[in-house]
Amino acid sequence: MSPTPPTPASPSTTQPMVVNCIAYRHNGDRIGEISLDAISDVLKEPETFVWVGLHEPDEPLLEKLQEEFGLHDLAIEDAHNAHQRTKIETYGDSLFLVVQTAQLINGELAFGETQIFLGQRYLVTVRHGASLSYAPARRTCEHTPELLAHGPSYGLYGVLDFIVDNLLPIVRDCREELGLLEQDIFAETFKRSTVHRLYDMQRDLMTLRLAVAPLQDITSQLVRLHPNLIPDDLRPYFRDVFDHVFRVNESISAMREMLTAAINVNLSLVTFGQNEVMKKLAGWAAMLAAPTLLTSWYGMNFQHMPELGETWAYPVMIVVMALVVSGIYVALKRAKWF
Repeated sequence: MSPTPPTPASPSTTQPMVVNCIAYRHNGDRIGEISLDAISDVLKEPETFVWVGLHEPDEPLLEKLQEEFGLHDLAIEDAHNAHQRTKIETYGDSLFLVVQTAQLINGELAFGETQIFLGQRYLVTVRHGASLSYAPARRTCEHTPELLAHGPSYGLYGVLDFIVDNLLPIVRDCREELGLLEQDIFAETFKRSTVHRLYDMQRDLMTLRLAVAPLQDITSQLVRLHPNLIPDDLRPYFRDVFDHVFRVNESISAMREMLTAAINVNLSLVTFGQNEVMKKLAGWAAMLAAPTLLTSWYGMNFQHMPELGETWAYPVMIVVMALVVSGIYVALKRAKWF
């Protein structure tokens, strides 16, 4: 039995928060875009499913989706309130996932969040904050209808793979920037901006790691559990996402260790440079202290100083001071204070 033709979305009534709402047949073929009100009509037909993409929806829109798909109240509450931790939860025969996303905006790392509802006949993605549209992931899935025939779970794979793949350029850019900062670290002149950037990178990598690390547990569950939603044929694909998440997480951990070492090296070099300056100042002070000590004798009001009455006293004193200062300089030079 062929499904009833869907009601097309009216441009005048389409909300900007609804990025897409598309219906598919059981064989992976695309039926077309539909309105939110037509979702229940499409789901009445057997062997169809719906993929909905939202961007920062308001409460009435989420309530509409809850009515159409029978979503759990707690999941809807989490979807409305962003800034949730990365997690996967089971509500009856459906899954609710929260995934942190990252994006480079004008050279600055910004973070967002995506909530995902997965059922046997629907996939709903809700984006908040810095997150790219999942339209490319949807198009990629549509190009392989034989895999999309497995249902919304393949769409979930496409979204997770898209999120993780977008992390790889961020990690690569951080690695390149770290290489440039290493050149500034070992430069002869100290740059305060280098320390600030090292700290900012360490903070960003810490936040990125907190976003990526829980993805390992999520993808691991999708590989092993939830047989009613994840077909066995798709588990190798989720295993591939798990491998990518593991690689990204390892790269982040390695860069965090390198950043910690870079900060320590930078502080050590700054301390070493300050010590060198202090050594030179102490050396000059020692050379000035010797003639100051000798000449200070003549500042005392003593009347009986034998050398005062000799004509050779002054030249001898000058020679003695020169020899003492020269001796101190040679000693400090051998000690590499100069």
